[in-house]
Amino acid sequence: MNKPSLPPDDLPPSQVTYLDEMLLQDLDEVIGKYFYANCNRIIKVLLSNCQWCIQTNSRALVLIIMCPDREMYWHICNAIPDIAKNLKQFSPRAKIRLCPPPNQGAPWEIRVSEITNYRHWFN
Repeated sequence: MNKPSLPPDDLPPSQVTYLDEMLLQDLDEVIGKYFYANCNRIIKVLLSNCQWCIQTNSRALVLIIMCPDREMYWHICNAIPDIAKNLKQFSPRAKIRLCPPPNQGAPWEIRVSEITNYRHWFN
């Protein structure tokens, strides 16, 4: 195994502390507020009818949307390109995880950078 080339003070902590977790929660909340404020009126209405949150990790920012019913799921699916465009402003590596209503299918995830490849799915 290779020894790190950085001094110990410059390495990330080996364990995440409670304070680290609290700061990550605050970061997620603030990003969520800015994301929502940056959305157009239609996207705001759609998101207001769902449960949603932003989660960050070391690899990506993830917008998780949980739809209450099939109709709202369909509307959100159709709005994915606009949602992705908005989310991409916060991170080009961001992802959207869309969760259908309970017991009506499995969640799926797509990177905002992939939306143009699948645009025909959303129209």
